[in-house]
Amino acid sequence: MKKYWQFTAASAVRFLDDFFLETNHPGSIKPQAKPKVPDSIVLTTAIISARFFGGNQASAMLYMTDKQGIGMLEKSAFNRRLHRLAHTLSALFYYLADFFKALNLSSQHVIDSFPVPVCDNIRISRSRLVKGEEYRGKIASKRRFFYGFRVQVVTTSTKQPVQFFVLPGSYADVTALQLMHLHLPMGSEVFGDSAYTDYKQEELYADGEQIYLQIQRKSNSHRVDPIWVAAYKKMRRQAIEQAFSQVKLRFPQKIHAVTEAGFLIKLVLFLLAYTLETNLYHTT
Repeated sequence: MKKYWQFTAASAVRFLDDFFLETNHPGSIKPQAKPKVPDSIVLTTAIISARFFGGNQASAMLYMTDKQGIGMLEKSAFNRRLHRLAHTLSALFYYLADFFKALNLSSQHVIDSFPVPVCDNIRISRSRLVKGEEYRGKIASKRRFFYGFRVQVVTTSTKQPVQFFVLPGSYADVTALQLMHLHLPMGSEVFGDSAYTDYKQEELYADGEQIYLQIQRKSNSHRVDPIWVAAYKKMRRQAIEQAFSQVKLRFPQKIHAVTEAGFLIKLVLFLLAYTLETNLYHTT
């Protein structure tokens, strides 16, 4: 019987403690060297900030102190520790990704992207977080420009994220596909919209890694799909659009960050919060 994992501070801390033990995290193998506030508490607080407080880490720290009775670091010390744990956040994401890949018996995946602006267009010239025209991208569906990053996400057919890739906003989806490497099992199918059209990439993945890119064809494509194939590809892509809507529900109107590294850490935290809350489950 499947029982869905409930997102609570206590369960998140237990999960992270187990993760640190399994991955030989330094704090888990030298008890005498453990800091006063364990890394599992710091990461739990950061994830809770993304899940419940729109990325406001100060509010999450206050919640952990007042409601959970957990001693907390000063804000500046917390930020420094979180930045030191940035690679651990990515490792945690891909640790979960391996779990989801193993459960994905259909071997079907979906790739798509979404924009994350760092400021309104009118404030581009005053942006201190990032600078340069490479961050100016276009949202084709809304016929408007944005200034920030574009996040590529690969999910399973049941909406669990298994890979992400962040580039400046001006990079087209097909360019991102050429720059990133799909870490998927042999025999996987990857569905994407026509923005990922690259026949050479499709052939390279199919011949070299037995990963099959099932990209929707443009109306003027030289490799037109039969009507039923086109309809099937479109249907499979709907899962990731639903996943994106859930992820972006957690985004505040503006992600507050002082540095580019801090901004990217918050992006990963939003993805992790979505993953931990809606997708983890265990068998009882």
